[in-house]
Amino acid sequence: MTIRAVVWDIDDTLFDYTTADRAGMREQLAAEGLLDGYATVEEALARWREVTDAQWARFSAGEVDFQGQRRDRVRVFLGEELTDTEADAWFDRYIAHYEAAWALFPDVLPVLDLLAAGHRHGVLSNSSLLVQDRKLRVLGVRDRFETVLCAAELGFHKPDAQAFHAACDALGLPPEEVAYVGDHPEIDGRGAADAGLLSVWIDRSVPGGVGGVGGVERAPGGPYRIASLAELPAVLGADTRFGAPSTFR
Repeated sequence: MTIRAVVWDIDDTLFDYTTADRAGMREQLAAEGLLDGYATVEEALARWREVTDAQWARFSAGEVDFQGQRRDRVRVFLGEELTDTEADAWFDRYIAHYEAAWALFPDVLPVLDLLAAGHRHGVLSNSSLLVQDRKLRVLGVRDRFETVLCAAELGFHKPDAQAFHAACDALGLPPEEVAYVGDHPEIDGRGAADAGLLSVWIDRSVPGGVGGVGGVERAPGGPYRIASLAELPAVLGADTRFGAPSTFR
C-alpha cells in the first residue's frame, strides 16, 4: 500500500520540548527565587516533570480542561492555594522563559524537505490548537502542514483510534495510506498501529539518533522504531505491512 501522507506528533518529535521545558523552568526557578527550596537544580526539575506528568494525565482523562491543568501544575508544584489569576501569571512567566529555548530537532527540516514532493503532511497532538499552531508558526514550519488537529478541540486523545482517524479524515485518506510519527511508544506507536496507520516510533534515546542513523526495527503488527528522522523516507518507501528487518545494534 502506498503511503500518501505523514501525520506528525509535535512535542519531542519535531520540537525539542524536553530541552526547552527544562531550560525554561531552570530560568523560572532562578527568577522566582525558588532554587533554595531544593538540594539541586536537577531535583527541582524532576519535581516539575513529575507534577506536569500527573496533571497532564488528568487532562488526558478529561478530568480538567487545558487551562485548568496548567493552573494545577503551578498550584501543586508551589504547594500554594493560588487564584486562577495568580496561577496564570506564574505560568505565563514560565512560558516566556520556555519559549526562549524553542527549537526544532536538527533532523526535522531535512526530512520535511526530502518528503515534500511525494507526501502530504498533517499534525495530530494531544495538546491544544492555540498552543501548537502558534508553536509551529514561531518555529517557521506551519506552512508545511495541511491540517493541525489537537485533542483539546477534538474531544478525544491519542491513543484513541478516533483521534488518528480524525487526522486521516482531515486529509481525505484512509488510514492505510497514512503514516504517523511520534515519540511515545504506546500513545503514538501502538495507538497509531492499532488504528490502522503505518506507525513510526521515533526513539531518540538510541545512540546516534538525532544526527545519525541507528537502524530500523519493527515488532509484528506494531510500529516501526527509528532512531533518527533520517530513516523515515526508507520506511515509507519500503512499507509492505509485513515488517522490516531489524538493523538495531
